Amino acid sequence: MIFILFKKIKFINLNKKDFTKIIKKSGLFVFPSGPSLATINEKKQYLKSLRNSDFVFFDSGYFVLLLRILKNISVKKFSGYLFLKLLFNQFKKNRNIKILSVDPNSKLSTNNKLFFTNLGIPKNKLFNYISPIYNASKIKDKKLLEIANNLKPDFIILNLGGGVQEILGLYLKKNLKKKTKIICTGAAISFFTKDQAPINQIFDRFFLGWLIRILFKPGVYLPRYLKAFKLFKLVIDEKIIVK
Repeated sequence: MIFILFKKIKFINLNKKDFTKIIKKSGLFVFPSGPSLATINEKKQYLKSLRNSDFVFFDSGYFVLLLRILKNISVKKFSGYLFLKLLFNQFKKNRNIKILSVDPNSKLSTNNKLFFTNLGIPKNKLFNYISPIYNASKIKDKKLLEIANNLKPDFIILNLGGGVQEILGLYLKKNLKKKTKIICTGAAISFFTKDQAPINQIFDRFFLGWLIRILFKPGVYLPRYLKAFKLFKLVIDEKIIVK
């Protein structure tokens, strides 16, 4: 596997066939979007969380294209959507796992729980936690930490916003008594529960997820993706190392 160092963040250039090896490991799995990456100079805690993550994936098609065009570095997009698709297929085969799902509100929590149940996860192996609204400058959650330490889940899936979930994930990684898999795929689960834009494998493969989201909720996503253009200058200015 090839690694790309950008702003001291170690991105992994992962092939689909490598997924089964990676998912056996514990640690913090993050999928930074283009708009989120565009803010890393201003958001120091977010940058720190990415630098201290164990597996950083190329979720952003825009970032992948910038690397190819501006730096002649060819990497494969491996989105949160694709990751969850492969992960959910594993859940269907191995239902003897314990999942702690961290959700932003009660509606999404109910829908996510139903989705996991339909995958075949037994109810006594599935736990949902509705997160509070975190202070972005200092994200801690002692209640969640206590629950996680008591449950000892095989997976903690953080279905929160980018720039928040990664910092929370690092907090959990540092303070959990037992190592586990902390998955920061944000709203990607909502593609499967149909709570968000109807993205499928074709849209994801051809880097069109951003467009579908904008068409689905233009007032929310158009301003967000316009901010991603700041990433252009970051990539131009940064010395990027391939290892």
